[in-house]
This record gives sequence, structure tokens and C-alpha cells, in this order.
Amino acid sequence: MGKPLVIVVEDQEDLLEVIEYNLTKAGYEVMGFLNTKKLSQAFEQEEVALIIMDRNLPGVEGSEFIQAQRAKGMDIPVLFLSAKTKSSEIEEGFERGGDDYLTKPFNMNELLLRVKAILKRTNKTPVNDQRLSYRDIEIDLAQRSVLVGDVPVELTKLEFDLLSTFVQNKNVVLDRDFLLENVWKSDDFFQDRTVNVAINRLKEKIDPTKEKTYFKTIRGVGYTLC
Repeated sequence: MGKPLVIVVEDQEDLLEVIEYNLTKAGYEVMGFLNTKKLSQAFEQEEVALIIMDRNLPGVEGSEFIQAQRAKGMDIPVLFLSAKTKSSEIEEGFERGGDDYLTKPFNMNELLLRVKAILKRTNKTPVNDQRLSYRDIEIDLAQRSVLVGDVPVELTKLEFDLLSTFVQNKNVVLDRDFLLENVWKSDDFFQDRTVNVAINRLKEKIDPTKEKTYFKTIRGVGYTLC
């Protein structure tokens, strides 16, 4: 089974990018939209597993758009992600075709759990796609656990995200700026050796005997798995 496709409609571009990144990391295929203009076309061309829909959108209110699509026969599950938090507004969201409702501000882990629960009900959970492997390393993205040669290895959140990013890009040389942006989520206030120190600490945990040499430094460029 391929990766379930999740469509995210959110007019705050920064928030949209964060949601897309976390869903992708959790094993989903993701398409992001800042408005509803091209959504109908996407529904026709793609097999969509879930829609995450903001309500305060330019042009048309998100739940009104979903209500109109439901009237046309659309049966794709919908999770409203909205700053409309009154009880009457939440009820309105469900009445207009929502399957679940999460209010802003929200916890990203809760969003991922709700997505997983909805897709489990529709039998579209990406079980196989929540696991990554490289040589003798097995990564479970859902459980955030790592096995090296069948031995559990305890990693910090940063170390786990760093290792996962490398394995997801195992044929690519990753430079410092890419890692700071995608793992640290920022390139501000970090010294030049921040990435190097973190990789060294990670290597000590997954290769304490220094026999396996998982990482290769490409001088002047970045790092890659080897």
C-alpha cells in the first residue's frame, strides 16, 4: 500500500509548512494549499485519504466549502483545524461535514494522533511507511524508537530527528544549513560547530565501538550516510 495522501488547506504559510513537514515525517504524502481554488481539481486527480481544513480562509469559509463538496457526493474524511473555538462553531463544523475538529493553538502530536485515528478507521494508516531502515538501523517513526542490530538505543529528540533526516535522505549530501532548517528548525543563534557536535554525539550512541562508520564528512559541503 502506498502512502496515504493528506491534503492540508491553511492560509498561514509558515504553519502550513510545519504541518506538511510533520505529516511527511510521519509517513504520509502531503499536498498543501493556501486556499480552496484548486482543491476540486485535486480531488478529481488524486486519491485523497484525508483533508485537514482551516476555516478562516480567503475567498470561502472552509466549512462552507466542505458542505458544498459533501452535497456533490464527496466522502473524503475531513479534520477541521480552526481558531473558531466556540461550542456553536465546533458543532457547525461537524454539521457541515467534518469528521473531527481540533482548535488552534494546537499540539502537533495531538494532530498526528487524530490523523492516525481517522486513517485507521478508514484502513489507510501507513503502517509500513512509519518505519525506516538503513544497514542494521531500524527506525519506528510512530514510536520514535531506534534499534541498532536489534538493540534498542535511547536518543534525545534532536538525535532522533537528526538520524531520521539522514536516513530519509540517505543518498544525499546534507549541508549544515539544510540540517539546521529541517532538524533544528532554525539557522539563528547556532555556532558553526553545532551540527558537527550533534553528529558526533549521535555516532557515539549508535556506533560506540567506532567500527561501523555510518557517516561520511564531505569537506566543505556537508555530511552523508555511507
